[in-house]
Amino acid sequence: MNLRTENREAVPEMPNRLGIQGIEFIEYATNRPQALGQVLESMGFKPIARHRSREVTLYRQGDMNLVVNANPDDARVAATEDGQAEISAVAFRVQDALKAHTRCIDLGAWSVSSHAQAMELHIPAIHGPGGTRYYFVDRWQEFSIYDIDFKPIPTVDQLPPAVEGMSYFGLVQYIGAARSEDWMAYYEHMFDFSVIPDSERFGILPKGKLLKSPCRKFLWQLIEPDPWMEADESPESLKRIGFGVKDVAKAVQSLKANGVEFVESKDLHPEDRGALTRSALGSVSFELVHQNT
Repeated sequence: MNLRTENREAVPEMPNRLGIQGIEFIEYATNRPQALGQVLESMGFKPIARHRSREVTLYRQGDMNLVVNANPDDARVAATEDGQAEISAVAFRVQDALKAHTRCIDLGAWSVSSHAQAMELHIPAIHGPGGTRYYFVDRWQEFSIYDIDFKPIPTVDQLPPAVEGMSYFGLVQYIGAARSEDWMAYYEHMFDFSVIPDSERFGILPKGKLLKSPCRKFLWQLIEPDPWMEADESPESLKRIGFGVKDVAKAVQSLKANGVEFVESKDLHPEDRGALTRSALGSVSFELVHQNT
């Protein structure tokens, strides 16, 4: 994946009826939070706060927030197998969370029941692929959702810098066979994403279909299973996070110094266009993508 600099005056404005302004946080569910925490710290994320009532930790680097959910009462955590970690939610920054949620429900989305306790924020959400959720957050500037629900870890820098300027670039979603058209229609209809032509292929894993968010701040990649795979071998899920960097080689060098290993073969190796980390905990990998902007 790669997001090109565009002449905004030459490109018609895309509809953005939910007022999406980027990604506020991405959540992992796991019953091995410390092991996942080590993986995230090697990628540059630092634990900065803990939830007031649940086993949930907030990690951050630069403008990226990443939540590790190990709450044993959460069905998504209970569903993780053999200590694996799975992407369980994505929160979109929006202008008005309630309006965005209401619009999605009107368009046919399924609402997620709130389990917020007394004095906790209710963050509206809808169901995504598999058991995942899409949250809508409108408190992400002067006042954030973390000010209410999380306690800062003492003596820890609350704004750790990003490794080589990394930022959220997009997500990779694994989908069922022959399901590309269905999912493209879903993201276009529900979130006003737009499909990028097949002639535009980016990064080092140019498979599947690419969509661009209406705010032009991140991409979404849909990948069908290989023809030889059985249906139960590739369940629909949010699979991988992509990070945008200006200098892939420099970012790879910095992350290798932290102990991160990258996939290298005759078909796939770190280069200027992008790089892929080796899978950790059986399912956690990250993609670096060259980003001009």
